Amino acid sequence: MRKSVIVGNWKMNKTPTEASELLDQISKLDLDREVEAGVCTPAIDLLLAKDKLSETNVNFGAQNMYFEESGAFTGEISPTMLQDIGASYVILGHSERREYFHEDDELINKKVLSALDHDLTPILCCGETLEEREAEKHEEKVRGQIEADLEGISNEDIEKVIIAYEPIWAIGTGKTASSDDADSMCGYIRSIIADKFGEEYAQKVRIQYGGSVKPNNVVELMGKENIDGALVGGASLKAEDFESLVNYNK
Repeated sequence: MRKSVIVGNWKMNKTPTEASELLDQISKLDLDREVEAGVCTPAIDLLLAKDKLSETNVNFGAQNMYFEESGAFTGEISPTMLQDIGASYVILGHSERREYFHEDDELINKKVLSALDHDLTPILCCGETLEEREAEKHEEKVRGQIEADLEGISNEDIEKVIIAYEPIWAIGTGKTASSDDADSMCGYIRSIIADKFGEEYAQKVRIQYGGSVKPNNVVELMGKENIDGALVGGASLKAEDFESLVNYNK
């Protein structure tokens, strides 16, 4: 049985002052312990998350990292830095990183391998544009991303990876893939994992849906067979909404 996992992606939101207030609120929530919960904050807020969430069952993580442990890489954060502060997750391959910062699959693959080498759980994002969906190339696009980004991953490590299916046209737009479409694509992703690593391992990998997930649609989405969680943007920026998302089963 795969444990549900709800993770908030704060993106480039919340100054340290604002983050401190929100994390204080989150630390007081009565959250379902049967659901794995986490927040991925801006880098400047990570130590606050470590401190404020230390006595809770909410994990924390980063939104990106470089694959090298140290060196002349101005502006980057290393996996050893994240490991040192006790981060659980690192989001990799988000469509915004791919589109705005031109990260390709070769780079993302290096980051995934490095995260696993440093006991970090990669949340690997994949997804298609509206044009690719309308041209019925969404499966081809996602397969290409998954196969390239997971190159060189061992069978033992694949079950440590969380995959987030995020149709680009549904991120921050208010549009949401229907629960059936989301479930179908998450099931397709599981079949890609089965092809590459075997059915036994595919059944262990958790696959999230991301794309305008909100308290009013999370129950329907989480009721689907192949959706094991959600990677949530805007709705994770309010404590009461985050509580509703994690407690979808209550």
